[in-house]
Amino acid sequence: MSKRIVALGLAAAAALGVAPAGAEEKSGFFDWVHGDWYLTVGAAGFAAPEFEGASDMVFRATPMISLGKAGPEARFTSRNDNISLSFMDTGAFRAGAVGKIVFPRDSDDSDELDGLSDVKWGAELGAFAEFYPTDWLRVRGELRQGVFAHQGMAGDIAVDAFKDVTEAIRVSGGPRLSFASADYFETYYGVDAGESAASGLAEYDPGGGLKSAGVGGAITWKATEKVTASLFGEYARLLGPAADSSLVKERGSVDQFMVGLSTTYRFDFTVP
Repeated sequence: MSKRIVALGLAAAAALGVAPAGAEEKSGFFDWVHGDWYLTVGAAGFAAPEFEGASDMVFRATPMISLGKAGPEARFTSRNDNISLSFMDTGAFRAGAVGKIVFPRDSDDSDELDGLSDVKWGAELGAFAEFYPTDWLRVRGELRQGVFAHQGMAGDIAVDAFKDVTEAIRVSGGPRLSFASADYFETYYGVDAGESAASGLAEYDPGGGLKSAGVGGAITWKATEKVTASLFGEYARLLGPAADSSLVKERGSVDQFMVGLSTTYRFDFTVP
């Protein structure tokens, strides 16, 4: 586990030392912070499974934050993009640090979780990279290490085709793929001997592998130069260690749906 954390730290350190293309060369290690920046903040409200693998849905809300050096306007952004800090942006390629808020799972919140261990609030921290094979297609990948909530690794790959149907309205969509380590699956899908006795679920000790495959799409409205709103939907089919869990087989569903609305506002500022 420590080796993975060190690797993420080295990757972040390497990214910190890379100045965006076209930036003025300076001698200091942190001189990359000088210049024009943007900060996009907002929120998304959506209906989603009550817990990972659940069949029932509840309403949730989550912040949307993106910070990076100003340059060519991003060709495409998605609600699926977790909180991002871009260290490198050439227009065709973008990379940096990423973070995700992890919601808690309380056994008192659902009868299906009776007898299972609670999962704390936490986060996942790591790196992201995205590139554009064409002017209308983006490929983005994230790799994150769990903090507090779980000790595993989790990652996502998303491909989105996008089309501007008017100057203000864009439609987009494409396939999704998620994967995770054994420690992640143990936290959310595992059932040890004590939990089995307390819950009545069969014992389950998962390994790592693919978590889900699915598809998502959105309709985005650029209300002003700085304000954007979006209607989005996602479907994911649980696979491998997630689909094989006794929690999913006996009390949940391999079919996971999400639908919601989001809105963001962009701030522009300069670091002297």
